[in-house]
Amino acid sequence: MTLHGKSIIAGQPASAGGNVFHAINPATAAELEPDFHEGLPADVNAALNAAVAAFNDFRTCPPEQRARLLESIAAEIEALGDALLQRTMLETGLPLVRLQGERARTCGQLRLFAGVVREGSWIDARIDPALPDRQPIPRPDLRRMLIPIGPVVVFGASNFPYAFSVAGGDTASALAAGCPVVVKAHGAHPGTSELIAGAVSRAVATCGLPAGIFSLVHGGPAVGMALVKHPLTAAVGFTGSHAGGRALFDAAASRTHPIPVFAEMSSVNPVVLLPGAVRERGPALAQGLLTSFTLGVGQFCTKPGLVFVLRDSETDTLVSTLVGLVEKAAGGTMLSPGIRTAFGENCRRITGARGVSVLAPASTPGGADTPLGQPAVAMVSAADFMDQPVLATEAFGPFTLIVLADAPDQITACVHALEGQLTATVHGTSADLDGARALLSLLEQKVGRVVINGFPTGVDVGAAMNHGGPYPATTDVRFTSVGTAALLRFARPVCYQGYPQDLLPDALRDRNVHGLMRRIDGQLTRDDVA
Repeated sequence: MTLHGKSIIAGQPASAGGNVFHAINPATAAELEPDFHEGLPADVNAALNAAVAAFNDFRTCPPEQRARLLESIAAEIEALGDALLQRTMLETGLPLVRLQGERARTCGQLRLFAGVVREGSWIDARIDPALPDRQPIPRPDLRRMLIPIGPVVVFGASNFPYAFSVAGGDTASALAAGCPVVVKAHGAHPGTSELIAGAVSRAVATCGLPAGIFSLVHGGPAVGMALVKHPLTAAVGFTGSHAGGRALFDAAASRTHPIPVFAEMSSVNPVVLLPGAVRERGPALAQGLLTSFTLGVGQFCTKPGLVFVLRDSETDTLVSTLVGLVEKAAGGTMLSPGIRTAFGENCRRITGARGVSVLAPASTPGGADTPLGQPAVAMVSAADFMDQPVLATEAFGPFTLIVLADAPDQITACVHALEGQLTATVHGTSADLDGARALLSLLEQKVGRVVINGFPTGVDVGAAMNHGGPYPATTDVRFTSVGTAALLRFARPVCYQGYPQDLLPDALRDRNVHGLMRRIDGQLTRDDVA
């Protein structure tokens, strides 16, 4: 498939004219063809004007039409076949099997949201019929539901070129809610972004929807800031670094009319190994830790970067086993030279702190002379961890830090000192867990997902998933970026008071034409209003 290297505005390639850049093969550092052109201010303006022009038709189209759009996007992505996979391999260094799985997850996610749109209860319809005889004050007729918020700017992520990028979770959930989307393509995989953007645009046309509901703009930080600050942008979805997410959040807050930024950022995802679990299954825990913190060359936002454990002979054996496994583990190509460099710098910051010893490998991971991220593990005492905040830095790559505590209350103190995280994991026997109720309660306040006797890497896409957490894991602890609840980020409530039936949205009329589950006078029912 031939790439043109231009932004796609409402289904059409933009004119060339912005700064030229190239995708880089992270395994060889070679530039990839073709030339890509950064979007111009005129492209940003055209994309958002087209989104606003399309918004009313899109938000009011039948749910079935939005559902078909999501399904059509999935089908168009699948129709790209091996050409998409091959281009993404060149741009990311990710292996074929990983990309096949991620493509399946992405298409499955789109179809899952289609089902949510068809079912319809996500709008949270509430009806309080008028009570004219209520004393001392009559109640007016009140009806409430969620409606789409407006054009959403989505930033593609580096580590998931399908699932968190052009047609990933943010785009799928925004479209499901009825919001037009303008994607800022990630500069590390622009060819992949163009191919998928073409698939989305074809699906929009096939479904007879306005072309302005989707655009793709190439560019760097300046283009991203222009999209966030544009007065027609209503919300932002972002997955990436803390620095990047905070910059967008601050820019959105400084606008004349501030808008929400739903940014998923840094997390070290602590793991606590309780004594009974270490004693009963130490070797299995060591293998599970290695697999988890090296999965995808450690470039998962849920990678466990901290391991808390009590100091004793069983722990010594577990650590020795883990070190042996790490020494034998192969490195992997990281997603981009910038990510590889940042990984090395953060590892050096951590391992250079007081009391930290590198257990494996002997050399500093992520050196500038290699494209590989080399698995590494280090260790520090809980006392030294407590007074050095740098040790809770996220090293985005295959590295983890073991924190040895002399007593359970030291582990609790360390956890208490942590900032917000996406996940926390506890391994323990039944007796361990019964005695760790206070720790589990504390973790609930620190994270968005607590895992018992498992590992946090791997985020299932479903109704019950929560991929979020207190700041700085995200900028809004109330929402998830994965799972069907993700579309709630891009909706807002409206109350309709005293409306005649023919002016109400279908979902709030007396007759329940769509068979939705609604709350009438406080009771959930599918009945019509009596």
